[in-house]
Amino acid sequence: MTEQKNNPLHGITLEQLLTYLVENKGWEYLGNEIKINCFIKDPSIKSSLTFLRKTPWAREKVEGLYLYLKRKESKT
Repeated sequence: MTEQKNNPLHGITLEQLLTYLVENKGWEYLGNEIKINCFIKDPSIKSSLTFLRKTPWAREKVEGLYLYLKRKESKT
């Protein structure tokens, strides 16, 4: 197994990451930032997780947004 000490997402599940984004920014914000239907039409954690687990490019965008917001949060 490879070392994960430099991976900022190590130990954070996709569900935790998505829940953080929804609780802090909301579905509307997510839909505006990342234009995917699971955030725009009848959004839910469950349906979004299903889509993100099957769609690597969308997952990367969500992870990138999460890291950006966490970095921005830590600077304030």
